[in-house]
Amino acid sequence: MSAAESAETERRPRVRRARGAEESLATIVLGFESIIAFLGGLVVFGLKALPDGIEPWWGIVAGSAVALLMIATTRFTRYRWGIVVGWALQVVVLLGAFLVPALAIVAVIFGVMYGYATIKGAALDRRNARILDESAE
Repeated sequence: MSAAESAETERRPRVRRARGAEESLATIVLGFESIIAFLGGLVVFGLKALPDGIEPWWGIVAGSAVALLMIATTRFTRYRWGIVVGWALQVVVLLGAFLVPALAIVAVIFGVMYGYATIKGAALDRRNARILDESAE
């Protein structure tokens, strides 16, 4: 292969994988919710809401861990199990309401948004696939 041919192959832009509406919307919700999960950990720390015998700084650790898990899950929302992990993380945020009751409001708001993103996004993906099949005929 000549230098000109190798330079030409290096200049080709990488083609991005097509993402469905469900994947895109779930990723957006989890990304924003990760910020809230971290801030929720700071609230647990600041209010010293953990039971006696557990150091308050574990609130920051837990909030950071949930936030990182949410960010990591955004990479796997293309798979059905990634969506299920996102739902499990919604439950984890809801369980935080046992420590700080105000987290229940956050859990409900983001749970509804995640539900809408996954349910409506899947419906949009099915509709788009049907339209694409009809246009191919």
